[in-house]
Amino acid sequence: MSERRVEHDAFGPIDVPADRYWGAQTQRALRVFDVGEERFPVALIRAFALQKIAALRANVRLGSITPSIAGPIEQAATELHEGRFDAHFPLTIWQTGSGTQTNMNVNEVIANRANELLGQPLGARSPVHPNDHVNCSQSSNDSFPTVMHLVTALMLRDALLPALAGLRDELAAKAVAFADIVKIGRTHLMDAVPMTMGQAFDAFARQIGNGIDRIGATLPRLHVLSQGGTAVGSGLNAPAGFDAAFCAELSRLTGIDFIPNPSKFEGMGAHDALVEVSGALNGLAVSLLKIANDIRLLGSGPRCGLGEIVIPHDGLTSSIMPGKRNPTVAEVVAQVAFQVIGNHATVTAAAASGHFELNVAKPVLIYNVLQSIRLLADGSRMFADRLVRDLDVDRRQLASDVANALLLATALNPVLGYDKVSQITTKALADNTTPRQAAIALGFITGDQYDSLVDPRQMAGLERAEAR
Repeated sequence: MSERRVEHDAFGPIDVPADRYWGAQTQRALRVFDVGEERFPVALIRAFALQKIAALRANVRLGSITPSIAGPIEQAATELHEGRFDAHFPLTIWQTGSGTQTNMNVNEVIANRANELLGQPLGARSPVHPNDHVNCSQSSNDSFPTVMHLVTALMLRDALLPALAGLRDELAAKAVAFADIVKIGRTHLMDAVPMTMGQAFDAFARQIGNGIDRIGATLPRLHVLSQGGTAVGSGLNAPAGFDAAFCAELSRLTGIDFIPNPSKFEGMGAHDALVEVSGALNGLAVSLLKIANDIRLLGSGPRCGLGEIVIPHDGLTSSIMPGKRNPTVAEVVAQVAFQVIGNHATVTAAAASGHFELNVAKPVLIYNVLQSIRLLADGSRMFADRLVRDLDVDRRQLASDVANALLLATALNPVLGYDKVSQITTKALADNTTPRQAAIALGFITGDQYDSLVDPRQMAGLERAEAR
């Protein structure tokens, strides 16, 4: 990149690396915004390419762009969507709050490539101009929020929802596999009454299923787009019908039914739809944290912890304790949850930065939403594939726990009453005996009577379930 070319814009000439497809505005932004290293994922850049293709087709349909340059512009945008120009987006997310610099980066790369296809050198700005043609009928103020909705919808559909469905199904499969294995439930981290391991995993599966439903419930608002509002929401410089034509073209490109926002002012000045999405992601993170921590605790040991489940070996160990096996995958999922919960706080603050007709924290808002989606998708897939699928239960440990559980005596409440049962559990704990032995020693009940009344399987609901 030592060789340079000279590009020109309204502010005059500026040197640009000769082999880069970005232009003057991007180069100026590189000089101004020297903050951080966080960059948009390529998914956003490639979604921007789809936005430009849809805008181009709408402009051609409405007579705003001549067909003679439309072909090269669409080819350039298609190549951008395919990933050919991923390396030509050097800006971090720390830029103007409208995302103008990334929009201009896209405009310049497409214009330079289109002109190259027409036999012109990079930087020519003719016959295809980044503002007059690639950005025709658009503003960063309506294009960037449109892309925010578009890339979020695509990543939810293509990455997160499939990963969640896979995790839900693996958890549900374990619920079936462990349906008849009795364990002791715990409340307040203390022993409670019997349940089954299948019931625990069914609860996990339902948490993920509910998370899928919550994400799905956000989609109707996410599929409403601001394109056509241009600078403030009034539609100035966009031809009549541009918003509907744009949404029709984008829907054809993506297979998602996008519709125009009837109030572009709302869509550009506020990002409540993305806060709603982030809220659903936050709820999902809470669910994953609960599940990951339960599995970590249930698998603790193997000899000195709860040891109720056996976590599959991942090939990793301690740097000092030979053979030690840690719940590494569950710990990664927990850390993902921490990050997503923090991201939601950032999204909330950023979305509250809508002042009059424009939200001015769009880049950091969408960066955090997309990071949350990516982390949750990857974490859920890893959780399902590398932990849940191959975990098992320690049946011997569970049987021992159930046999020694004090609160099996709870089944005697209807026969002996609360106070006598309390005496049984107190004596069993003090004498380090089973509740059966304590009940007999106190003379409240015979061994046969105890055995007929205290059935862990029945207490866990297995007998009732089998009868149905």
